Amino acid sequence: MNVAAACQHILNQLQAGLSPKLTYHCVAHTLDVVEQSERIARAEGIDAPETLALLQTAAYYHDAGFLQVYDDHEAVSCQIAQTTLPDFGYSPEQITDVCALIMATKIPQTPLSKLGEIICDADLDYLGRSDYKAVSETLLSEWLTYNRLPDPTRWFPIQVGFLGNHRYFTQTNQLLREPPKQQFVAAIQDQLALASQ
Repeated sequence: MNVAAACQHILNQLQAGLSPKLTYHCVAHTLDVVEQSERIARAEGIDAPETLALLQTAAYYHDAGFLQVYDDHEAVSCQIAQTTLPDFGYSPEQITDVCALIMATKIPQTPLSKLGEIICDADLDYLGRSDYKAVSETLLSEWLTYNRLPDPTRWFPIQVGFLGNHRYFTQTNQLLREPPKQQFVAAIQDQLALASQ
């Protein structure tokens, strides 16, 4: 299994093929998920080389479906992985594992394993980070471009609902990211309360 080549291959595809209108689901997001997956895995005591390799592969491929579609991109990401990864020496079982991790990130997230929990937390890591506001604005811009938000005034209520329903799965992110996330929820709720007066 040539992990480095498989990951570089899809990174090249993303850099060349993703629409510039994808201001959130862009190469920077993919690289962030890769980085956060590695950070969380280390903190959670995951150190088996093959396990880390499958997690890394899933992180690189999890949003590859945006090369072709917007809705249900996870299923297309899996198709791309199934088509591509055999060329890099991945076994059918390994590809099945990678696809399970990709599908776990579909909202609402449904991780069925420790690795699934890690990639889910990595995918939405920004919800509890200092760059939350800046990253969320890239999602707002993308949603407006792709007509996913007909009424921009609904953005903050949607964010409160999403943040309120979201949960981190790993102890690592529950400790590190959950407290700031709750502060963001409270701040947005205060904004909404002021706006409604």
